[in-house]
Amino acid sequence: MTRRFNRFVSSAPFKKLVLSGLLLSCSTAVLSMDLLQAYEAAKLQDATILAARATAQAGRENLPQALAQLLPNISASVGYNKNNLISTTPNFFGVEQTTKTDYPSQNQTLTLRQPLYRPFLKSQYQQAGARVEDANALLNQEEQTLVVRVVGAYFEAMLTYEQLSLVLAQRKSYITQLDVARKSFAAGSGTRTDIDAAQAQLDLNAAEEIEARQNMVFTLRQLEILVNQPIDQLSTLNVSKLQLQGPQPNNLQDWITRAEQNSPQIKSLKALVEVARREVDKNKSGHYPTLDAIAQLSRSQSENITNTQNRYNNTSVGLQLNVPLFAGGGVTSSIRQALAALERAEQLLEAGRRDLGLRVHKEFRSLTENIPKISALEQALISADQLVLSSSKSFQAGSRTVVDVLNAEQKRTLVQRDLAQARYIYLISNIRLLALVGSADVEAVRSINQVLQP
Repeated sequence: MTRRFNRFVSSAPFKKLVLSGLLLSCSTAVLSMDLLQAYEAAKLQDATILAARATAQAGRENLPQALAQLLPNISASVGYNKNNLISTTPNFFGVEQTTKTDYPSQNQTLTLRQPLYRPFLKSQYQQAGARVEDANALLNQEEQTLVVRVVGAYFEAMLTYEQLSLVLAQRKSYITQLDVARKSFAAGSGTRTDIDAAQAQLDLNAAEEIEARQNMVFTLRQLEILVNQPIDQLSTLNVSKLQLQGPQPNNLQDWITRAEQNSPQIKSLKALVEVARREVDKNKSGHYPTLDAIAQLSRSQSENITNTQNRYNNTSVGLQLNVPLFAGGGVTSSIRQALAALERAEQLLEAGRRDLGLRVHKEFRSLTENIPKISALEQALISADQLVLSSSKSFQAGSRTVVDVLNAEQKRTLVQRDLAQARYIYLISNIRLLALVGSADVEAVRSINQVLQP
């Protein structure tokens, strides 16, 4: 029996069974993730940022394509023909004589063309450079947006978790108050109203718990989509490490100026203005001549019927000048069209600059105004705790009812909820303000991650 058992343990099926059990235990393990880990995972897995990188890479190819038009162009052609010539010629007596001639002909040509003066190609190359700047700016903007999306999704999930915790804490309190109200009523010192009030709050709490759990599952799913992996636990906010600091420098105009200089959105709009300006130059070049240098080497055999056996080698070097004379007014029309597009790009840049200033103003005020708000709510929470304690003691002394205690606890819960929201808004406003000036990077995420705890 022992030998059979040992043989079974060392067998391949048993080893596969043990391995399957280990994999199953690993798959059911709790997966926790802090903010920095979520950001690093989103950089590799988020479909939006991956698409932005591909778009930027495609946009960068505009520059080598435009440069290729300015470099020498070399082409080769080879031809081979089989000719069948039938000629009819009258002789001296007027009788037609027919002659049939079969001969092959062939030619090889090697041509080099170098643009010397083509304003269109020069403007096109400059325009391609502006398109590359636009592509890089858009990618940078998506990278800044990714930080905001990850931080926002992470904190939103944390907030729903805290709200669920508050609801569950309320439930315990309501159950205790309901039990106290029933005992007081049975002892003759309480009223039926106290029991009904506690029961009503407990019933409402059940609905609030369902809603809180739904919100938590949804917000966690939002974060899971960003990182493309399941998450079971998140790091929570360590209030003791949270230091409330205003933006540095603490001057709104400085932040607006910094945003106009470094914002990826403004850089993209400026690049689009340059693209439109070069489009005007391209269309104006329709009035200008072009000059190319051409070098050609050709070899041919039996090119004509008179010398079917002759071979020719020809080398030519020269210049080719093309002068546009009249295009039916199309060039002038295209210039007007390009000028209108340039005006549109400039106005979009101005609109973007104004909108950026407004958003910087909003996030700056949100960040600075939440600091005293958080301090006020922290003081309000101390007062709410004292109110709950006083109401409980007064209830025990018989001067307060269960309803008074429940109202005090409800006020404390509202203060706790508002305080948690204010703290998260403070942190999110900080990262949004940095994103507007192009400074939302991994260091910004790491600094926020330091105020979290497992």
